[in-house]
Amino acid sequence: MAETQGILTWTLVSECPIPNDVNDLLVEGEVAIAAYKTFRDSAIFTNKRLIVRDAQGLTGKKVEVYSLPYSSINMWSTENAGKLFDLSAEVELWTRAGQIKVNLQKGVDIRKLDKLIANALLK
Repeated sequence: MAETQGILTWTLVSECPIPNDVNDLLVEGEVAIAAYKTFRDSAIFTNKRLIVRDAQGLTGKKVEVYSLPYSSINMWSTENAGKLFDLSAEVELWTRAGQIKVNLQKGVDIRKLDKLIANALLK
C-alpha cells in the first residue's frame, strides 16, 4: 500500500483511450470520462473518482489499484509555465489521506484536468 504520510506522486504521460476492463471497477451511475497513460499503466478519471492502476514487479502482472474519491479532495492547484515554455506541468491535490502530486508530461492538457476536477467537485 502507498505511504500516505509523504507525498504520493503519479506521472501522466499522454491521454489514451479508456481501457475496456475499467468497467469492472465502476459502480452504478459511475462513468469513465478520460484516461491517461502512466509509465507502467493508466489513470482513469470518472465522474466520481480518480482510479490509478499501477503495474508492479518485473513482469507487471501484479497490479495495485488506487481509488481517490473526489469527495476526499479538500483543495487542488495546477501549475504550468504557459504554452510556449510548458515542458511539464503539475496538479497537486490536498486530500484527507494526504497530499498527492500528479506530474504531467508535455502534451497533457492541464486545463482539461483542472476542469475535470472542478466539474467533479463544484457541481
